[in-house]
Amino acid sequence: MAKVLVTGGAGFMGSWLVDELINRGHEVTSVDDLSGGFMRNVSKGCRFVKMDLRDAKKVDRVVKGQDIICHLAAYAAEGQSVFSPIEINDINITPMNNLLVSAVNHDVKKFLFTSSMAVYGSQKAPFSESMPAKPDDPYGVGKLYCERMLQIFSEVYDFDHVIIRPHNVFGIRQNISDPYRNVLGIWINSIMRGKPPYIYGDGRQTRAFSYIEDNNPALANAVEWEKANGQVINLGSHESISINDACRIVLDIMDSKLKPIYLEERPCEVKDAYCTTEKSERILKYRTNHSLRQGLGKMIGWAMEIGKQKPSYRIPLEITKRAPKVWREKMI
Repeated sequence: MAKVLVTGGAGFMGSWLVDELINRGHEVTSVDDLSGGFMRNVSKGCRFVKMDLRDAKKVDRVVKGQDIICHLAAYAAEGQSVFSPIEINDINITPMNNLLVSAVNHDVKKFLFTSSMAVYGSQKAPFSESMPAKPDDPYGVGKLYCERMLQIFSEVYDFDHVIIRPHNVFGIRQNISDPYRNVLGIWINSIMRGKPPYIYGDGRQTRAFSYIEDNNPALANAVEWEKANGQVINLGSHESISINDACRIVLDIMDSKLKPIYLEERPCEVKDAYCTTEKSERILKYRTNHSLRQGLGKMIGWAMEIGKQKPSYRIPLEITKRAPKVWREKMI
């Protein structure tokens, strides 16, 4: 048993990881500012602390006494980062700095960081861990900064670390009220509200969507297993699909007659973005057990239970030039 701090523990991936670590016998402290997470996601088996990780003094208090840090808290709005770089980078970078300083000062043994495939940019898919990092947007640049800081501090101060690059994870507990990120959730919420799904560009972009129940055990293995230490590992499905086809599956499962509306391409959007799975399968025993349709069936059932959500434009656009009209005019 270890004492594990999970940031973003009321959010989507964070809350699933908290549950898994508790089930494996660990003592878990969950931290979240509830800006994108929900108390309904918080396990009764953890110690929960509501706090903003940009507050260095509060971070230092919560890190003291922890064996492992799992840093999942982030605002993962890659497309929006071109239009809100100040706030998004502050949310994603400042907490990493605070956690690393406290981790060193309190002798944390291991630090797991969930990065993003955004660090690969627009290189040819599938992206493998051997590729150089070439991010194309502020979000990817910020994630790469956090990766390098962790690698540097781990080497200088001699603690274990692992970097996980999840991609297009979806499922139960995902925030479906955010109009800037989580395309499947945006579509589901829009359809429940009687609004058509929006597709940027021609919809021929390809992604490999990863269901949370497939990713979560492998992520917990990365926390526990020594063979993950020092590694950078992609985590998610390799089964790519076009955005057009993914949208058709959502509409079909929801038995909706709505038709997608096509909008202009978003700046910096990568055409084909999905990763290799060899390393995650070998080191973390990752397996894709849910097809996109199977995972969506579970997610849509859950979404209908919690009901349609009012879109939350909590982080304003700092730049409106070239921003999608649906964002500027809050049409989603």
